[in-house]
Amino acid sequence: MADAVLPKNSTGRVLFASLIGTTIEFFDFYIYATAAVLVFPALFFPGDDPLTSTLSSFATFAIAFFARPIGAVAFGHFGDRVGRKATLVAALLTMGVSTVVIGLLPTYAQAGVIAPMLLALCRFGQGLGLGGEWGGAVLLATENAPPGKKAWFGMFPQLGAPIGFVLSTTAFILLTANLSEDAFLSWGWRAPFLASAVLVFVGLWVRLKITETPEFKTALERDERVRAPIVSLFARHKAALVLGTLGATTTFVLFYLMTVFALGWATTGMGLARADVLPVQLIGVLFFAALIPVTALAADKFGQVRVLIASTIGIGLFGALFAPLLHGGLSGLLIFFALGFALMGCTYGPLGAAMARPFPTAVRYTGASMAFNLAGILGASLAPYVALKLAQAWGAAAVGGYLSAAAVLTVLALWGMGRVLPEDKG
Repeated sequence: MADAVLPKNSTGRVLFASLIGTTIEFFDFYIYATAAVLVFPALFFPGDDPLTSTLSSFATFAIAFFARPIGAVAFGHFGDRVGRKATLVAALLTMGVSTVVIGLLPTYAQAGVIAPMLLALCRFGQGLGLGGEWGGAVLLATENAPPGKKAWFGMFPQLGAPIGFVLSTTAFILLTANLSEDAFLSWGWRAPFLASAVLVFVGLWVRLKITETPEFKTALERDERVRAPIVSLFARHKAALVLGTLGATTTFVLFYLMTVFALGWATTGMGLARADVLPVQLIGVLFFAALIPVTALAADKFGQVRVLIASTIGIGLFGALFAPLLHGGLSGLLIFFALGFALMGCTYGPLGAAMARPFPTAVRYTGASMAFNLAGILGASLAPYVALKLAQAWGAAAVGGYLSAAAVLTVLALWGMGRVLPEDKG
């Protein structure tokens, strides 16, 4: 076997391999999210009403979230049966190829209705790949973690989210600053999608150098693999799956309100310039990145569920400030993004280890991936669309209420997780 001739995984190699993969995956995902607001409504869904075009674009955005559980089942099956390494490579390729192809698609003006259909197909491919990526990256880190360091190791793939977002937003800021609007819409928007090919090659090079995790090797030696991980998951671990899904829901609601909805509402509903909003949003993401390691350390000391409950209560309170800050001009918008993304980091730090913890090794890839991606459907797939409808009808305060309601649901699920499943401090 290939792994037999490779040296044992070093800590640096494991953490970098888990980080680089999710960075690439989230970079690909976020450039689509940004383009869904700034580019796709005009190029793939043209019409007389800009708002209708934006809603159509958001609909394709949601497709990936419904593809992610399919990816979780497919890649989770092979991750639990064949191994973490090979599955992670396949997931990265699926995501990467789908993203590069988006950069080559014809627009509606060039191909008619086939253009948005192809866009939707590529978006499905993105979701399929990401559905298998996250769980494997988290397991690569946590199954190599020493005792008491599960949350700390598990936060490295989580850091891929803000890093990927910084890279994607920076790319669009540079394009906006250096290209005319015509050039940007003509070809400039394609550059980040095509450039992701370079990142994918880097990710593949790193991941092909890692070996299987010690916990999966032990499962092989003990012949603990199950024939159909998804069947075993639903038969024996339903409580962990349901509570894990609801426990991660608010994380997704908050993130996609802070990114897709906030960007779209600020540039269309509030009339702010794209060039003004993107840098402010980027500053907020730095708070996201900064809080991830802080709360991961706290989770290893005080317990993953406890830290997640405290963070989610903070998100619920933030919902009451949503509208005043969002409509407070650029200074209010800066506080809005800084506080919202900081709270996002507070949940994201412990989340990787918390999602993996309840499931045994034989179904852990499938279980963690399913919980995370079902939370994506529940919390994020329709969040930009629903939030936009709420804002149109009742204003941004209704969007804050939507966020607070999600936080209440998640706190209850986390409380249940702490009672049904034994608490763990790493």
